[in-house]
Amino acid sequence: MGRFNFKDEHDFTEVSKKAEAFYASIGEVRCPYFGARIAFNAKGLRHLKFKSDQVARPRSEQYARLKLVTSAPEVLQRSHTVQGIWHTRRFEMQNTNSRWERVMKEVTFYEFIAVLDDVRVKVIVKEVQGGEKHFWSVIPCWGIDKTNSKRVLHSRDIEDE
Repeated sequence: MGRFNFKDEHDFTEVSKKAEAFYASIGEVRCPYFGARIAFNAKGLRHLKFKSDQVARPRSEQYARLKLVTSAPEVLQRSHTVQGIWHTRRFEMQNTNSRWERVMKEVTFYEFIAVLDDVRVKVIVKEVQGGEKHFWSVIPCWGIDKTNSKRVLHSRDIEDE
């Protein structure tokens, strides 16, 4: 089994606790690409666990993302280039007059990719119009092993990439 494959509930609970404690300790990191600080707030951690407000990600997906969360600050601290930028309009929650409302906003997602410890990792930073840039997600860059059709994070042979 790969090191990012979900094993059992006990293992998931342990990985989740460690990831949450690590995440809480980050606060923010400086990203050379932006020349600014990127916040690691509750929105990013929530997105690692949930696809949307009431829809949790499958445990296996949460497990892989939570195991990779320790790589996210390092990727952002080392990134001098961005690999992708995506602009869109989305409904975002906004506190207006002491009420939470869904408001249509311009949203920009920035994609950073790095290889750390033989694992290719994609980190997403989100910026909502009028707000700060914050960590949004960490995603393992999956590939398919052609010999057994199983999901893999990387191949050890760089020539095959």
